[in-house]
Amino acid sequence: MSGLTATQLATKLDLSKGRISQLVTEGKLDGCYKGDGRSRRFDLAACANALNRKLDPGQMMGNGARTRQALREIEETDSPVEAPQDVPERDSAPLRTTDQARYEMARTLKAEEEARKLRRLNAQDDGTLVLAEQAGREARRALAAELAQFENVLRNAARAVADKMGVDFKTARQIMIDVWREHRSARAQQLDQEAEAAEMAPEEQDADF
Repeated sequence: MSGLTATQLATKLDLSKGRISQLVTEGKLDGCYKGDGRSRRFDLAACANALNRKLDPGQMMGNGARTRQALREIEETDSPVEAPQDVPERDSAPLRTTDQARYEMARTLKAEEEARKLRRLNAQDDGTLVLAEQAGREARRALAAELAQFENVLRNAARAVADKMGVDFKTARQIMIDVWREHRSARAQQLDQEAEAAEMAPEEQDADF
């Protein structure tokens, strides 16, 4: 069906859709449309004449050539077009530059992220920042070395006890290892609880990395 919808007519005449409905109710657009309800379609030129509104020169050119072209475009957009089924809609689709608000927000977020990255790199170069992952690796390496030395101490202590007390070396060593492992397990649980309850220092909270 050719013609404009109420919304399209309102846009063309710079009116609200509610105002168009009011004009129809008042009978001021009688003869300017066909159909009822949502199927109602308006003739732009007839509506403009009924309301004493002048169409711009482009719309009047060639006996309403621009109007007819606009109507053809409207009819084409009104025709149902199936979306391609093999291209799923993705939330990560690129932002349209016409969506100015989202575009500017994305640019701002990107700039802030770049600034944080540069501050982090500068702090690392100055030696005032150590990444948690790197610090964790160094701490595990140092702890493993200390544990290996302590186990050597336990073995030497077991040998000394066995020699002085006249007891079996393997038995003495096993007793010491068992006591040590029990202590290490309990200590590890305690440290885990302390780490979970730890809060960030004011300096860490102020740092924006």
